[in-house]
Amino acid sequence: MNRLSSIVEQIPKSGIRDFFEIVQSMENVISLGIGEPDFVTPWHIREAAIYALERGKTAYTSNLGLPRLRKAIAHYVSEKLGVSYDPRNEILVTVGVSEGIDLALRAVLNPGDEVLYHEPCYVSYAPTILLAGGLPKPIPTRLEDDFILFSSAIEKAITPRTRVLLLNFPTNPTGAILPRSELLKIAELCIAHDLLVITDEIYSELTYDQVEHHSIAALEGMKQRVILLHGVSKAFAMTGWRLGFACGPDDLIGGMMKIHQYAILCAPNMLQEAAIEALESGAPSLLKMRNQYAQRRDFVAKRCQELGLPFSFPRGAFYIFPSIAHLGFSSKEFAMQLLHKKKVALIPGTAFGESGEGFVRCSYATSMEKLHDAFSRIEEFLHERKS
Repeated sequence: MNRLSSIVEQIPKSGIRDFFEIVQSMENVISLGIGEPDFVTPWHIREAAIYALERGKTAYTSNLGLPRLRKAIAHYVSEKLGVSYDPRNEILVTVGVSEGIDLALRAVLNPGDEVLYHEPCYVSYAPTILLAGGLPKPIPTRLEDDFILFSSAIEKAITPRTRVLLLNFPTNPTGAILPRSELLKIAELCIAHDLLVITDEIYSELTYDQVEHHSIAALEGMKQRVILLHGVSKAFAMTGWRLGFACGPDDLIGGMMKIHQYAILCAPNMLQEAAIEALESGAPSLLKMRNQYAQRRDFVAKRCQELGLPFSFPRGAFYIFPSIAHLGFSSKEFAMQLLHKKKVALIPGTAFGESGEGFVRCSYATSMEKLHDAFSRIEEFLHERKS
């Protein structure tokens, strides 16, 4: 007898984590793969967690999260994203944005509901949709369009079963942003077809070249149909802290809270205290890190151009997604050969959906020294292949 559910059986293991099982078995590998800041969490944030422990902040909190943290989130989201939420019933503190995505989908989907999302995309979207009983329906985006999701493509994909549009801008793995002009068209489409929107804005602080991020939740007529997901992981170098939050209408947040209280109960108390410090006082550290990412992005873009690897210039997040299709490799073949021959780890584009074939993801959330070394090795690999 098969002891696993049919849904769990059909879900693949994460293409990123699967690849890094191999990487971790090797020595002296330069990894440009994991989407994680190489900076240590700023000291004043770590100190807030330590002080919370010293004060005995070790008990459960409200299922929704610490009231002071929810107030800090409400202020932060209002200031940064231009949309106001009531901290009493429209904000839920989650264990990372990943839990937020899971809660949002499970709270709103009925079996067989379709979820539209753009691809290439973060690895968890399709599996999480399936686990919530939904049907994943990816909409491919293209290099020649800078991986922008167009309202016209969404409209073609909508069917009577479509329930949710899932967005992630700035995007992992492409670094794409969504222009406000297109976002307005998408908002009109969602209203016309009565779609709910789940927007993952974890990279919203990490935009470059004075590009401004716009949240669909802040557009007219959208707040009541949007669940906005965010957290402290990327902007404040707090990935391992697993602290996220969801903002939305009280009925949707209430539904998510029901699942959260039975599955998780609450995010750890002392980590919530650290998140308060990050949101209230973390701006100077964030700006320093973002400036470093911008310099690194310029370097990797220059090197990709020199090596003849086509790419869309990333305006957000900390990834570049160059094409290797012209080299005659599949994404996985390229990544595996580069890993074994030159000990440089990039993620095969297929980890981010079928639309990622012919690409690899390179994270520039690592030191300039390692980036120089890694791209020298990539150059050697490409020259050796030609000869």
